[in-house]
Amino acid sequence: MAELIADLFISLDGYAAGENVGPFFGLGGPELDAWVRDVLAEPQVIVMGRVTYQAMAAISSQAADDVSAAMNMMPKVVVSNSLAEPLEWFNTRLVRGDLSAAIAVLKRESSDPLRTIGSLRLVSSLIRLGLVDMLRVTIFPLTLGGDGREPAFAAFPRAGFDLAGSRVLDSRLVMLDYRPADRS
Repeated sequence: MAELIADLFISLDGYAAGENVGPFFGLGGPELDAWVRDVLAEPQVIVMGRVTYQAMAAISSQAADDVSAAMNMMPKVVVSNSLAEPLEWFNTRLVRGDLSAAIAVLKRESSDPLRTIGSLRLVSSLIRLGLVDMLRVTIFPLTLGGDGREPAFAAFPRAGFDLAGSRVLDSRLVMLDYRPADRS
């Protein structure tokens, strides 16, 4: 059965986005860039909600850089009951209806891991349903305060996690890998 990894990038004060901060909160670096390239080189199925899909499709589907080219070729799934096919982004399929059943089928049928990018509402629902196998949180060292948008965990259910790994990128970004805590 395929594992589902949920990746979230957040500010130190817990926001997933902010006003006038740009990609990676304006704090990208060579190690983060290498990590992104390495992860995108691994076989996987990207799973997104509608909002993330529309934002990513608008950027990557027309771009020619290496990261966008990798994203374009990768199999992608967008979870949405409001979108309709055909989808504009190459190699993307639409999943509608019961989220739990749809993701369970994807996990059973995929030989590659499933990975979310952003998609806070989707990740919150997946955690609530017990479908996330690893939550990877990358913390960027800035506080956004009043410029913060999208509080990362505001709609998440109460859930326990065990630290499974950590690393520091570019001497300032902290990446934490968590597995759901044993609920027995």
